[in-house]
Amino acid sequence: MKLHINNAVLELVEGDITAMDTDAIVNAANERLMHGGGVAGIIAGRGGPTIQMESDAWVRAHGLVPTGSAAITSGGNLQARQVIHAVGPIYGAVSRPAELLASAVRAALQLADDHLLKSVALPAISTGIFGYPMEEAARVMLRAAIEYLEEGTELERVVFCLYGQPTFDVFAGELAAQTE
Repeated sequence: MKLHINNAVLELVEGDITAMDTDAIVNAANERLMHGGGVAGIIAGRGGPTIQMESDAWVRAHGLVPTGSAAITSGGNLQARQVIHAVGPIYGAVSRPAELLASAVRAALQLADDHLLKSVALPAISTGIFGYPMEEAARVMLRAAIEYLEEGTELERVVFCLYGQPTFDVFAGELAAQTE
């Protein structure tokens, strides 16, 4: 499923984000950039120790990554050259979770732009162990990405790489609703 916005394409695919052929993939990270479980653990495992080492160095140099923001490392052994670590909210633990989730998406896309990347793939941030309801996350994340692309960007391709058909179906339904 694709949507053309200005000179960019927003695309939904079902699959494994670590196999994406994009300049960067987005990791659903925590503030400490400790990639132990969920999507983060899979990305760090497949990308090799470089990703965790660079994440540790980033935290030493800059401090914790605040919720709603992002950091960037190389992609290690992944096909993607870089990994953008976006910190989404823990649902129910913060006020304004939608604002923070949208901010994490914008921060990830801005980092891709700042590093002159042309393509980036995002997972369903915060919907795993952070407990964000899938339908609301799809609405917030897609709206944030669409608005970012409408404002103008050097990005040519933004892919939501969604794990499992049920997740893909929720995002596809929400994208259809937002573009009617």
